[in-house]
Amino acid sequence: MALLRVAVATARADEGQLGDRMRAARGAGVPDAWMEELLLQSLLNVGYPRTLAAWAVWREVSGPVREPGEPLDHREWERWGRRGQETCGAVYGRTLHKLLVHLRSLHPALEPLVLLDAYGKILGRPGLDARRRELCTLAAIASLDTPRQLHAHLRGALNTGATREEVDTVLALLEPDLGPDRALKVWALWADVRERDTGNEKRET
Repeated sequence: MALLRVAVATARADEGQLGDRMRAARGAGVPDAWMEELLLQSLLNVGYPRTLAAWAVWREVSGPVREPGEPLDHREWERWGRRGQETCGAVYGRTLHKLLVHLRSLHPALEPLVLLDAYGKILGRPGLDARRRELCTLAAIASLDTPRQLHAHLRGALNTGATREEVDTVLALLEPDLGPDRALKVWALWADVRERDTGNEKRET
């Protein structure tokens, strides 16, 4: 849960809150590697300006880089493509084809950027499992006014192994940061996703 609080503070670009939450996460035993993977994926979720500011706060809290993790060797683009397809498929499940068709309809560059750069290079990296990545993505996107993406990642959290109860807990945790109006919208979207997921489960059993 400490990692989720950092995801929200990154989305809000609240540097004072970020420092407090990063120190709290370290105090709670969250591995530094998890924090750094969260910040890398924040480039996708909340953009470069907010994420680079969060990295600066993190370096003040954690000190200089000690373990760089997986290197970005651009000769690995074919492997990133395969990994991106697999990771994106895990998140979107049966709606993956629909997503790819939609991306192509928006601009032909978007499909390879999403599969190769977002899911292959970043979201498919080792160091943070898919369930935690999706819950952190959910926390960040809930702070933004992007209901379609929020709806997709509520489903993505379930697709990558989160339980309905875990999503309930995450949304309850986010409420103080979201404020009452946004929290109501987020809960309404979740009610829709949860109802559909329950219906699908009944049909499959």
